[in-house]
Amino acid sequence: MLCALGSLRLGLAALCLLSLLPAVTGHIWAWMLSIPYSPPGEGAPVREAHPSSSTGKSAVLCDQDRSCGRGFSCDRHFGLCVPLKQAGQYCRRDAQCVRGLSCMFGKCHRSVPEGEEGARCKLDRDCGGSMCCARHHGEMICKRRLALSESCFVPDGGLAFSINQICPCEEGLLCRNGAVIPNREKEFVYRPEADSWKCQIPSAK
Repeated sequence: MLCALGSLRLGLAALCLLSLLPAVTGHIWAWMLSIPYSPPGEGAPVREAHPSSSTGKSAVLCDQDRSCGRGFSCDRHFGLCVPLKQAGQYCRRDAQCVRGLSCMFGKCHRSVPEGEEGARCKLDRDCGGSMCCARHHGEMICKRRLALSESCFVPDGGLAFSINQICPCEEGLLCRNGAVIPNREKEFVYRPEADSWKCQIPSAK
C-alpha cells in the first residue's frame, strides 16, 4: 500500500513538471531572442577618438579658454575643455601648451626668446643681427643669413618656396653661380636650373 502511494506521488510530480515545461521553454526562447545579434568576426565597435576621452572626466563645453579651469584650454574645433599639452605633443595654438612652451610646427616646443634664431617674427627688424625673417615649415621665424660658400639658390616660387625659405647672403656677399664671379660691368645672368649657386665675395671693379 505504501509503495503504491509513493509511486502515485512520483507520478503526480512528474506530471506537474511536464505541465510546466512549455512555459519554461517559452521563457528560455524569449530570453534568447532578446539578446542582440552580433555577426561573427565583427567584434566590438571601435570608439572614435574624441577630446573628451583624454580628460578622464565629464567633458566641459567651452567657446574660449577662460571657460575652462586651470590646466585646461578650450579646443575650439570640438568646443570642449582639454588638458594643456606637454613638450612634443600636437597642438594648434600657443594656448594649448603648458607655460614656457609655444606651438611651433604643430607641436609644443620650448619658447625661443624674441630676436634669437628660431624665434617667431614678422619682419627682418624683429630678428637680431645677421638674421632675417623667413618661413620654415610655414612658420615665420628668425633665420641666420648665409655665410661664405653656403648654397644660396632659390626657385622662382611655387609651394616649396612658400613653405620653406632661406635668407640672403651675409652683408658684403653676393649669390653667384660656380667659381666664376662676373664683374659688375657684365650683365647678370640668372640661371635657375643651376644648383651650384653659393655666397661669394664680389670681385673688385
